Amino acid sequence: MQPEDRRVVEALRAGDEAAFMKLMREYGPMMLRVALMYVSTRAVAEEVVQDAWIGVFNGIGRFEARSSLKTWIFRILTNTAKTRAQREGRSIPFSSITSPDGEDGGAVDPERFLGSGERFPGHWGTPPRRWGPDERLLSAEAQGVVDAAIAKLPPAQQAVITMRDVEDLDPEDVCNALDITETNQRVLLHRARSKVRQALEEYMR
Repeated sequence: MQPEDRRVVEALRAGDEAAFMKLMREYGPMMLRVALMYVSTRAVAEEVVQDAWIGVFNGIGRFEARSSLKTWIFRILTNTAKTRAQREGRSIPFSSITSPDGEDGGAVDPERFLGSGERFPGHWGTPPRRWGPDERLLSAEAQGVVDAAIAKLPPAQQAVITMRDVEDLDPEDVCNALDITETNQRVLLHRARSKVRQALEEYMR
């Protein structure tokens, strides 16, 4: 266990309310965003987060440090969210889209590659263009483009890119929290980033 995790765990086990509140402020907004990927409304997502914190509080005495404290908390959250989603009849088909041949197709539109009758089949026909310094990429409007592109992704891709690129979690934390393999995590992240980049390309035109 990392020294910082050890201090937090010991404080929580001792019933330190300030330590618990600090942890809730630090992880709460991120947990709500992840919960919203599983359930239908913000109100239900807030209930999921609340139930997850109850699980953390009740289970901290059994925390064995097989993962980081953050990973453990998010694993409780995702399990709670999946259970609630199933109860609502809302299926989150991670298993059906975590392989390279998933149902949502490739990461890039096939029409951007040269066909079999071309000189270099399979190579870029319309390659991504380089972006130089541009104020538009730093604007609130560009952020809105990114947010909208993420919101349109399949649930698994949305979860991975949000946890990796928005919330800056480590790959191992994401794999453990979502119960997916490292390979699946890489595939999902690549596809998600490609689609977000494509949305930004269209915006930059």
